[in-house]
Amino acid sequence: MKQTLQLRVSQQLTLTPQLQQSIKLLQLSTLDLQGEVERFLLDNPMLERADEGASANASGGDAPEAAPARDEAPSSESDTHDSPQEGGGSELMDWGHGGGHRHDGDDEYDPMLNVPCPVSLRDHLIAQLGELTLPQRDQAIVQLLIEELDDDGFLIVDMEELASNLPLELEIDSDELMVGLRLLQQFDPAGVGARSLSECLLQQLARLPKDEPGYALARAIIADHLTLLGNRDYTRLKRSLGVDDEAIRQAQQLISRLTPRPAAGFGGEDVHYVIPDVTVRKRKGRWVAELNNGAVPRLRVNQLYAQMLSENRSGAGELAGRLQEAKWLVKNIQQRFDTILKVSEAIVERQQAFFEHGEVAMRPLILRDIADELGLHESTVSRVTTQKYLLCPRGLFELKYFFGSALETDSGGECSATAIKAHIRRLIDGENPAKPLSDSAIADELGKQGIQVARRTVAKYREAMQIPPVNLRKAL
Repeated sequence: MKQTLQLRVSQQLTLTPQLQQSIKLLQLSTLDLQGEVERFLLDNPMLERADEGASANASGGDAPEAAPARDEAPSSESDTHDSPQEGGGSELMDWGHGGGHRHDGDDEYDPMLNVPCPVSLRDHLIAQLGELTLPQRDQAIVQLLIEELDDDGFLIVDMEELASNLPLELEIDSDELMVGLRLLQQFDPAGVGARSLSECLLQQLARLPKDEPGYALARAIIADHLTLLGNRDYTRLKRSLGVDDEAIRQAQQLISRLTPRPAAGFGGEDVHYVIPDVTVRKRKGRWVAELNNGAVPRLRVNQLYAQMLSENRSGAGELAGRLQEAKWLVKNIQQRFDTILKVSEAIVERQQAFFEHGEVAMRPLILRDIADELGLHESTVSRVTTQKYLLCPRGLFELKYFFGSALETDSGGECSATAIKAHIRRLIDGENPAKPLSDSAIADELGKQGIQVARRTVAKYREAMQIPPVNLRKAL
């Protein structure tokens, strides 16, 4: 085969280190960005935090600090930027490790000692076990059972299987494990160590006064008819127990006071915090977006080192590269927040009705709409709106929340999926509990409002909102 030399012209996209860093910083959440900034501060001596109120150019440097160009928000709102994410329930907190410590000039003082620590279910049970005077063998058995509990506080392992897995020299049989389990089930919280939901609820019920209205019937339902109650099959329930609606209602109210998860309220999972990148407030009759300056790292190039390098360029070496990296970081952080603000301003401008009236007024919006308006790529808008949060009088929302598909209305307009979900929730909240609305009935009600949706679409949106079907919403 004859060798030849050919010349070809082609286009190739090359991501420079600066562009790679810009993309990475853009897709980070604000909390992750703070961690990345701390890493850069420790690694790069050419980078430093800018003092509050200090100008980055005071020493004649050419690199601006990473601070927003807009007017700062009043401190009353910018100071409230740490908000717990949705879904965080109550937790038992242990202040005993240092809640009362004060700083009296001790060099070994650790401010983290004043941070409350969540108490896990295991620690709570072990503490109760330590208060009992028991033989060492019995304590070891109860502690073994505590270690076998699942995250909900249930003991799902079979006693025979557990006994067979223990070393033979310990000579522990299933009967001895059962004795330890009965002791564990007397611990707080009520229901811990149960092997089924029915057993868990019965243990909790046993700690309530027996003269509570509906006590006997509640016990019978939990023991033998819990499935019927869960399915809201009141007709079969009344027929099986020979009682009327009022009796079932009293028993149901009593059972609703019990918890199906004994471990609820105890620590064990990390609490995730959210820092809003943008705040929204009303000015002169319009809702406007502003950067949360408390979330913006204030960085600048160390002017002393930069001056030394400029005077001795021949011996700069590696520090010259570090200086360039520091300038890139300051610029890219500024660009990150400028982009977030531009996208947020465009979203807020299009969703004025939401901030004024709530979810029912949400307009349809897709990533391409914002991308075309701002001259950005859709992938850039996607990065900007992921894990970036907006704080407004209606709550804390991820920027992606404001995007949704559109459905046509009878009037020829469009209605967003978010608005339709709000209408569905409003209809369900206002329904008669004795005769809840079916998905078909909800679709008909929406049709009367000019919103044409199919029954299966209503079912899809209802399931997305974790609202149970009609048979599980029925009440006496």
